[in-house]
Amino acid sequence: MKAIIAALAGCLLLAGCSGMTDTQQRALTGTVGGAGVGAVLGAIGGNAALGAVAGAGAGLAAGLIYDQVKKSEASSYQQGYAAGQQKKSTTTTQ
Repeated sequence: MKAIIAALAGCLLLAGCSGMTDTQQRALTGTVGGAGVGAVLGAIGGNAALGAVAGAGAGLAAGLIYDQVKKSEASSYQQGYAAGQQKKSTTTTQ
């Protein structure tokens, strides 16, 4: 019974993330992942709550940095693609 409740709760949490932007999803993923890792490391050190808070902060920062990298990557790709299309159209018309 507990497994069914846990599975339903997990599905509800995942369904709540469907309308999020890429930035929001990356920030949330980083925060949750960082909190989980921080809680484990904090438990080893004797304070799981403090580890979770520190990990969540670090994970949020990492998620936002990753988001900026991906946005920059996409922008560079689009600029290169546009330049390639422009070059292709000028060589075709000559």
